[in-house]
Amino acid sequence: MSQHFDRVVDTLVVGSGNGALTAAITAHDHQGGDVLIVEKADQLGGTSAISGGGIWIPNNHYAKAAGSQDSVAEAKKYLRTTIPADEVSDELIDTYLEKGPEMLKYLADNSQVEYISLKMYPDYYAKNEGAREGHRSLEPKPMARSKVKAWKKMRESHQMMFAGPVSVTQREAHDFVIGSWKAPFIIIRMMATHFLDFSWRKEKQKRARRITCGAAGVGRLLWSVEDRNIPFETEVALKKLITDDAGSVIGVEAEKAGKPYFIKANKGVILACGGFEHNDVLREENLPKPSSSQFSAGVKTNTGDGVVAARDIGAKLGKMNHAWWVTTWQVPKEKAPRLSVIEKSLPGSVVVNNQGVRFANESENYMAFQHDLFRTHTKETPNDPAWMIFDRTYREENMVGPLMKYKQRPDKVLPKRFFTPEFLVMGNTIEELAKNAGIDEAQLKETIETFNGYARTGKDEQFGRGDAAYDRYYGKDLGQPNPCLGEIKKPPFYAIRSNPGDFGTGGGMVVNTNSQVLSQSGEPIKGLYATGNCTAALLPTYPGPGSTLGPAMTFGYIAGKHIK
Repeated sequence: MSQHFDRVVDTLVVGSGNGALTAAITAHDHQGGDVLIVEKADQLGGTSAISGGGIWIPNNHYAKAAGSQDSVAEAKKYLRTTIPADEVSDELIDTYLEKGPEMLKYLADNSQVEYISLKMYPDYYAKNEGAREGHRSLEPKPMARSKVKAWKKMRESHQMMFAGPVSVTQREAHDFVIGSWKAPFIIIRMMATHFLDFSWRKEKQKRARRITCGAAGVGRLLWSVEDRNIPFETEVALKKLITDDAGSVIGVEAEKAGKPYFIKANKGVILACGGFEHNDVLREENLPKPSSSQFSAGVKTNTGDGVVAARDIGAKLGKMNHAWWVTTWQVPKEKAPRLSVIEKSLPGSVVVNNQGVRFANESENYMAFQHDLFRTHTKETPNDPAWMIFDRTYREENMVGPLMKYKQRPDKVLPKRFFTPEFLVMGNTIEELAKNAGIDEAQLKETIETFNGYARTGKDEQFGRGDAAYDRYYGKDLGQPNPCLGEIKKPPFYAIRSNPGDFGTGGGMVVNTNSQVLSQSGEPIKGLYATGNCTAALLPTYPGPGSTLGPAMTFGYIAGKHIK
């Protein structure tokens, strides 16, 4: 009996993040024919849109134009010192280092996609051979959301907002965090631009027309998709992959408006539909403990649909125990957790467990920090929850998530819902703070005293905080010998609870250098391609800022060129 199809296209792309949109653009430009994008959620962009938007692409043309001294050989040397050889093959790494810059140049020359090279953002393992202290990571150039016809369907982060309704770039956020002299002028300029944008404000939109970070990355890709008249459909959920008698993928069974929706793909299907961070069964089966979807900042609709569908037709899976780890804060009444990245890195804060003990270098990159959390976590000395401890001085000098700076939002005007052991506790002494948070009082006092000594001498004798270039990215010159260390001594004292979280999983389909999904026997499954978080991670150790989106876009580009 022949299969009935509700729609027939040449190339079907499942997902709407950076990898998916790059694949759709490339397939359209290189293969022609009818390309269709389908997205499970009612908003476009996936986790890409709520991320920082950075992409890690060594030796790219933006960096070269800025005078960066880099090479493929140096980048590979760095990757081989950070990624074990048995985890990722030389062949895949070589393909990435060759095709990443090619992908970026193609988009720059043929679409609305534009990036800015980050001069001062170092590789995450800056002490390793081949590392660079900048120009390997890029962020999307800000844009007006109104350039996208479907801008009302675009997803956007709730976190990178430093000036009321105005979102900021990574470079601007860095200036705010370190207290650069430029920060006040940046805020004035952005706010003036927004409030003088009368035509936009007449629309009664809560957020400014300007978008940055992940939203700008997705926005520029969507702008390019619309330029090509590539159609997309939202609220279409993948259920199964359809194969012919030879085992080739010829289409999908999806669900649309509560009904089965069958789509035939003459050339093939490209899966770029996110990880399984909100699939509790897959998490329980594969991810280390403690781990919970409750603390994941990934998009709620990422339930591993592509991974499961591919597994069911015999695809080989890899790195299913992997996620993009980062501790998160659960702010009362916010829809999603906040990433705990910048605040814990700043001088004048320290992170401890319930025993009042530090377990890692708070200023190291967030992946490494959580790996240290897992490594030292035991039933006797659990690191979940953990607490970021700081004092009034820190509170006055730094933006602290939704607390903001003390002058902007004093304690007395903070919402009462914030004051819960699930998020924020205070104390007039370290002992009182410990009691209120359920932390060992004597040990916390000892830890703070020891840490204050490190701040005075400039040497963290326990974890070496401030020794590496990445540590110092968020460092401040406070007149103390180490820009990553500051004393905690001025009452009242604060503790914000954090839990081991993630912003997506990094396990799934194993692909080859053509982005083709492999079967259990290692042969390509004809008609099936994949990229992004539904595949086995290419850069599992997260060697630099943008180590998820860089590979997602690169292998989306490869898939779009190869599918035929």
